[in-house]
This record gives sequence, C-alpha cells and structure tokens, in this order.
Amino acid sequence: MRTEDGAGHDLRHHGDAEVRDGGAELIDLAVNVRADTPPAWLRERIARSLGSLAAYPDGRAARAAVAARHGLPVERVLLTAGAAEAFVLLARALKVRRPVVVHPQFTEPEAALRDAGHTVGRVLLREEDGFRLDAAAVPEDADLVVIGNPTNPTSVLHPAASVAALARPGRTLVVDEAFMDAVPGEREALADRTDVPGLVVLRSLTKTWGLAGLRIGYVLAAPETIADLERAQPLWPVSTPALAAAEACVGSQALAEAAHAAHRIAADRAHLVAGLREFAPDGLRVAEPAEGPFVLVRLPRAGAVREHLRDLGYAVRRGDTFPGLDEEWLRLAVRDRATVNSFLQALDRAMTLAAP
Repeated sequence: MRTEDGAGHDLRHHGDAEVRDGGAELIDLAVNVRADTPPAWLRERIARSLGSLAAYPDGRAARAAVAARHGLPVERVLLTAGAAEAFVLLARALKVRRPVVVHPQFTEPEAALRDAGHTVGRVLLREEDGFRLDAAAVPEDADLVVIGNPTNPTSVLHPAASVAALARPGRTLVVDEAFMDAVPGEREALADRTDVPGLVVLRSLTKTWGLAGLRIGYVLAAPETIADLERAQPLWPVSTPALAAAEACVGSQALAEAAHAAHRIAADRAHLVAGLREFAPDGLRVAEPAEGPFVLVRLPRAGAVREHLRDLGYAVRRGDTFPGLDEEWLRLAVRDRATVNSFLQALDRAMTLAAP
C-alpha cells in the first residue's frame, strides 16, 4: 500500500463508454447496473408521476421515506441526482485542505475534487494485499477521505470497523455505498450509523433498480453537513419522476425484492468466479473474495482480449483507467448463468486469439 499525488489516468472513462455507439448491440458486462431492471411495478410507479410534471418537484415525501428506511431524522438526508452529483457537491461545498482518495475505486470523486481546484492525494491498495484497507496508510493530516464499500472495481467489502477507524476529529469520511444493497444483509454498511464523527455515506438507487438514466441517489450525514451540501445544490435538483422512484425503492416491497436480488447476485457471482478460475493455467487471476455485483480479473494481453471479446459480441470494462491498476485488468459485471456460460466460451476464444 502506498500514497501518491497526481493524475495520469482517464478519470472520466466509465463503463457506459464500452456500449455506446458501435457497442450498443453487445452483450453488456461492462456496466454495473442489474440487467433485469427496472421491474414493471417500478416503471408503472414512475409513469404515474408524469401527470404531476407541471408542478415543481417536492422532495419532502421521498426524503422522509429515505430517512425512515435508515432510521434517521430527515435532517440527515439529502436527495441528489445520482451519487455523481453528491461527489460534486462535496468537492464544492466542503472546506478541505488535504483530500485523499483510496484507490482503486470509482474515479468520479477524484475527478470532482480536481475540477473544484483541489490537489488530491491517493492511497493505492495493492493486489498482493487483496486490495484490503489498512487505515494506518491514510495520512493523519487528511481532512477528507473517500473510500468505496464494496469497492468498484475491486469488489472488496471492507469491514465496517476498518472503515470507521478512518474517522478523526476534523476529518470528513466519505463512504460510497452505491453497491451495498447488492450485498446480502448489507453487512458492513455504515449508512445507519450516527456515532462515527464526520461520516458521510452516499447511496445510489440506479444500480440495483436500473435507473441510471433517471439519476437518483442520496447522502446521509450530520445535519450541518447536509445543510452545507444543500446550499450548493441548484433549486429543484431532483425531478418528480426520480422522487417517485426514490420513494418506491425504499419501501418494504422494494427492500424485500432487493434482498432477494442480492442473494441471486451472490450465487451468479460464485458461478462466474468458478468459471474464471478454470483459466488460471492461462495466467488469469481473479481478485478474491469478490462481494459486489462485479469481478476484477487480471490476465495477459487484457487489451487484446477485450477487443476480441467485442468482436465476439461482449463488452467488458477496461481496468487501466483506475488509479492503482494497469492495462492487464478487466472488470466484469455479474450476469445470469446462461449469459455467463456463453461469455466464458467467448473468453476462451478471445484468449486463444490474443495469444502470441
């Protein structure tokens, strides 16, 4: 594990780039959005909200629903246009001197901080340590620390105690839990905690519910932090359909469905990992244990393999845009068993074609 200052990576590259334009017809293992979503009941709930579009959005009911879902007062909740907006608000609203991002992880937090004029430090977790967190590696003078849990793209689920140990007086600790609802039981979550000083938890509703095009997420933090972020937001930042989705996705029916989906994802991920292990003699290594709805793999000539997979009809996420990774890494979204089986056959072919 080491610290680093500097850029050098395409922080604005995201998985959706793999399936734009000429990639629209590919089978998508690049984007970490659940494939069978949004469900019909959610589409209908959103559609019913369209009759209210003439009125300005009123987020009070959705905010109260999110607060109730986590057992928190509404003053600790801020609704946002996806987690990406929350990163921008944090970068612009908080007065910080030495922000640090723990990598490899989602690159948007660092990009937002840099765009706001901050010099960003990096703590790079290492493959040989299983990309596991060591709280002692984070500089003591860091007054903003950002970490994902479970982390995109490594699929590591850090123990809640290890993440909470990053908290310090005078430090804001931002934990991106965008994929936590894909973890059975949401074990290691900090979203409901109010005893960790400086804690800010981000949640996204776009991944589990297939709402990336609608843009809805939320922030959980101390009331004074929420007030600072809210002042940095434009008026009416979340649309009426997105508010309807937020209220629906934190209801009891939705939580039960998400819990069921989390167990199914875990089973499908185990199937994918077992298939990937068969390629170990060819030099492929899986970052394990994986706990998110995606898997990180290292393999020889990964760039060529990725291109051959495209020719064979599959999109996967390149890994070299994540600080701490290089061109030998690929991220694979978890899909159903039939899709995984056909993908593994294509991977076998792609690796053969890429061989020297």
